[in-house]
Amino acid sequence: MKKKTIVVTGGSGRFGNFLKHIKLKHKIIFPSKKQLNILSTESIKKYLKLTKPDTLIHLAGLSRPMDIHEKDISKSIDLNIIGTAKITKVCSDLNIKLIYFSTNYVYPGKKGNYKETDALLPVNNYAWSKLGGESSVQLYKNSLILRVCMTEKPFVHKKAFANVKTSFIYHEEVARILFYLLDKKGIINVGGKNQTIYEFAKKENRKIKKIYLRKNLKSIMPFDSSMSLLKLKKIIGKK
Repeated sequence: MKKKTIVVTGGSGRFGNFLKHIKLKHKIIFPSKKQLNILSTESIKKYLKLTKPDTLIHLAGLSRPMDIHEKDISKSIDLNIIGTAKITKVCSDLNIKLIYFSTNYVYPGKKGNYKETDALLPVNNYAWSKLGGESSVQLYKNSLILRVCMTEKPFVHKKAFANVKTSFIYHEEVARILFYLLDKKGIINVGGKNQTIYEFAKKENRKIKKIYLRKNLKSIMPFDSSMSLLKLKKIIGKK
């Protein structure tokens, strides 16, 4: 793979900060919010015309705390839907490859082991906002949507759900995988082993305590959003 110039939005976020410390052959640029305002088409276009990237990795958006998406939908709409649509439009205008980080929460979260082609039905506003972002990216054929299930290391919580299944993977593993996917298009699930959050967290912290998500409540968290990784494994093989 030839050396690329890559612009990464959201460089001040958790995963963006992690990427800053990785040594790569590619030229990676992390603009500040002032340099590239995702809510301003003019700002986006000006910055991308100046830097002339081959690829833009779009991490910027609103994630935590999860309940903020229920309390203030305006921020979710602005940052995760409108901002992503503006990024997509400019990338399309300038023919820049776009890689968008979405979430496994876009799946219904009932049966688990979801494939990229399975039906989508988010259970919370955060996932709806990410799916809204996906909708604009899907219009642009020179793009890649990554439905990612990742977290920081070490696992930051003292308790973990023993009845909620997912496909967690640490930031460092996602970073390693990401740069094998730069030339891919379409949609790819990115995650780790399908297991409960408690099983995942216990490997790093033997003292972590079990908690349970109550099924009789209207939950803002899917019970089983685990993903099939067959497509990813075929691409990266044993790399």
